[in-house]
Amino acid sequence: MIPPKPPSRPEKVSLWRYLKLFRQDILSAQPAKLYRAWMAEFKTPFFRSYLANDPELVKRVLKDRPDDFPKSDRIGAGLRPLLGNSVFLTNGETWKRQRRIIDPAFEGGRLRDTYGAMYAAGEAAVERMAANLGTIDIEPETSHAAADVIFRTLFSIPIEDETATAVFEKFRDHQRTQPILNLAAFIPGPHWMPRFFRRATKDTAADIRRLITKLTAQRMAEITAGTAPDDLATKIMTTADPETGVKFSTDEMVDQVAIFFLAGHETSASALAWAFYLLAMYPDWQDKLAAEAGAVNADFASVSKLRLARDVFREALRLYPPVPMMVREAKCPEQMRDRQAPKGAQVVLSPWHLHRHERLWDNPDGFDPTRWATENGKECQRNAYIPFSAGPRVCTGAGFAMVEGPLFLALLLRRFRFELTDKVPVPVAHLTVRAKDGIWLKISERNAA
Repeated sequence: MIPPKPPSRPEKVSLWRYLKLFRQDILSAQPAKLYRAWMAEFKTPFFRSYLANDPELVKRVLKDRPDDFPKSDRIGAGLRPLLGNSVFLTNGETWKRQRRIIDPAFEGGRLRDTYGAMYAAGEAAVERMAANLGTIDIEPETSHAAADVIFRTLFSIPIEDETATAVFEKFRDHQRTQPILNLAAFIPGPHWMPRFFRRATKDTAADIRRLITKLTAQRMAEITAGTAPDDLATKIMTTADPETGVKFSTDEMVDQVAIFFLAGHETSASALAWAFYLLAMYPDWQDKLAAEAGAVNADFASVSKLRLARDVFREALRLYPPVPMMVREAKCPEQMRDRQAPKGAQVVLSPWHLHRHERLWDNPDGFDPTRWATENGKECQRNAYIPFSAGPRVCTGAGFAMVEGPLFLALLLRRFRFELTDKVPVPVAHLTVRAKDGIWLKISERNAA
C-alpha cells in the first residue's frame, strides 16, 4: 500500500482554472512534473515565481544568503489579522531582534524544563481517548492534544481552562475561513492595498487576539508581582534583547503568542494525525512502537529511548510536511539554474515536493522509517528534508516538536490500537496539510483481551 497522495492537475491549464484549483487546494493545483523537476517557472500577468527543488538552490535561499531572500508577503498578508507583526512574518532587523529574545526559551536545557507539562498533556490525551473509543476522526483529537501542550508549556494552564478553551475553539473557527486565500495570495501589491479578508477571518482573529491579550496581561502582572510560574511565557517576557536591553511589550508578546499557538499547535496536530494514519496502514510498525513505549515515563531522559517512534514521526513529517510550501522574494535579479529571475520574483520552496522528489529519494512515496539509517536517507536528510525550514529561519520549536511527537505516539500506542476504516483521507493544504474529510480510524484498547 502507498500512503494517500493528492491528484495533480493537468500539465497546461488556464490562469482562471489554476486560480480556481489553488483556492480549493494548493497541492492538487500543481502539475505532476514538480516531483521530478529541479526547478519550474510560473508566469502570470501579476507575478513570476520559481519553484526550486534543486538542493543547491534550496541551500542558497535558506542557508547561504537568507537576507537576499526575505519572506514574501503573499502568504503572510493573509495571516496578519491574527499574527500581527510576529516573528513568522517579519524580516530584517525586526526579525533578528525577535529571534534573539525568543530563541533562549527553546534551547536544549529548556526542553527538560517543559517536559513535565508535555508529559501531563500526553496523559490527559490518553484519558480523553479512552472515553472516545470506536471509529473517530483523529484530527480533532490531535488538535486538542497539541493545543493542550501549548497552553501547559506556555502559560502553565491546561486546555480545560476557560480562556484556553475559548482560544482553541475560536482558532478552529478561524481556520475554516481559509485566511491565506485572499487577494494578496494571487496579486502582489503594496502593504496599503486592500486584502479583502472575509468578515469571519477578521472577526475570529480579533477574538483570538483579545483572549491572548488577557492571558499575556495577566502574566505581565504576575511577573511584576514575582508570582509568575517558570514557563515559556515567563522566560520570553523576561528576556531582554542582548543587543538593546529591551524586552517585548505586552502588545509585541501577543503577536508572538499567536504564532506559537499557530505553529506549535496546528503543525503538531497535522503531523500526529498523519503519523497515526500511517501506523494504522502498517500495523507491524505500530506493534514495534507499542513495545518500545514501555520505556517512556515522566523522566525526560526516557525520551531518548524512543528511537523507532522518532524515525516514524520523522517519516510522517517527510510524507506530510505540515507546512507544504514556503515563499521567499528575490531582493535583486537572481540566476536560477538556466533562468534569470527578476527582482521581486517569488521563490517557492516546497517541502511537499522536495520530500517526495523522484530523483533524490529512494521509494519517495513509500512509508519506510528505516530509510533514515541508509546512505540515501542520511544524504537526503541533510540536503532535501526541511519540515522545519532550515538555516537562520529554522523553526525555533523544532527540538520541541521532535520531543512532543514521539512522546505522544508512544503514550497513545502503549494503550490503544489504531486500525484503518473504509475512508481513505485525501491530503489538502490550507494552513497546514490536513485531510479533506478528516482522518477516520478505529481505536480500541490494545490489551482489551
